[in-house]
Amino acid sequence: MKALPVVPPPPVEEQHLSPEEIKALQQEIRELATARNAVILAHNYQRPEVQEIADYVGDSLGLSRQAAASGADTIVFCGVHFMAETASILSPEKTVLLPDMQAGCSLADTIDAEQLRAWKAEHPGAIVVMYVNTSAEVKAETDYCCTSSNAVQVVEHVRREHGEDVEILFGPDMWLGAYVERETGKPMHVWDGECHVHAGIRPADITRVRDENPDAEFLIHPECGCTTQVMEYVASGDVDPEHTHMLSTGGMLKFARESEASTFIVATETGMLHPLEAENPSKRFIPANRAAVCAYMKLITLPKVRDALRSEGDEYVVRVPREIAERARVPIERMVAIGG
Repeated sequence: MKALPVVPPPPVEEQHLSPEEIKALQQEIRELATARNAVILAHNYQRPEVQEIADYVGDSLGLSRQAAASGADTIVFCGVHFMAETASILSPEKTVLLPDMQAGCSLADTIDAEQLRAWKAEHPGAIVVMYVNTSAEVKAETDYCCTSSNAVQVVEHVRREHGEDVEILFGPDMWLGAYVERETGKPMHVWDGECHVHAGIRPADITRVRDENPDAEFLIHPECGCTTQVMEYVASGDVDPEHTHMLSTGGMLKFARESEASTFIVATETGMLHPLEAENPSKRFIPANRAAVCAYMKLITLPKVRDALRSEGDEYVVRVPREIAERARVPIERMVAIGG
């Protein structure tokens, strides 16, 4: 399957901060956060210096849960726009700040609410399962949300609740959808969307790093464009299935923490290497593709986090209209009840 056209991401902003400047900014940000009773959340793909000032680092849904459970008045979300929206949906009483409003998502942008409504009209009675990497408006048209770690579990639940032959509209990531179909052994209608970063990790990358590191453990995000090839390697016996692991970012951290292995190939956005290395300083982590960098994630910088916390206006505030938020909360809560 060929890669789909996507809106080109912005260029990665180069940082020209000295170690002393970084330290001073980090200290100022922490002081501002304390003064505003703010909790700072950073996704695993954020710049290392941004991860270092966060109260919590993790995946998007886990971070939003942390925010909802906190006593903070303000949430500073160092991630992308749909993540800040999800935090607002789950914490409507809190102020949610996104340090750069241009921090979008190529995957979330592959489907909008109008397209989803049209797709639903073509399949009346179908159940919609959408990855959390979608806008609030899309979530409001969805029956169940899922994450990369629980997508199989959610789809299996849908079939138990609605019948084994129920039509399922799954989106927007086609690679995650293909992975779920392989794991469950049943077809779905899968939207043709993809993350430009994960889709760029191709089978050739896996072949190369596998040849260079034959004893490494494979940690592969289900969004990657290489997943089908890797599963073919496993099926043919060319790759040991015991050393090949389809994992969410949180799953990668848990696996690396508990594994006795010393070398890991990591097929996801390269920002993930920082938390892996920080938790496991004696272990080696090799990116499947060093060019797998999300420029949207890297739009968030320390000066922008500082400016968002300094601001008294609305320029950094993410709000989801009440009617949309109430509808969007339903599929998220259904997912959480299943076990997310």
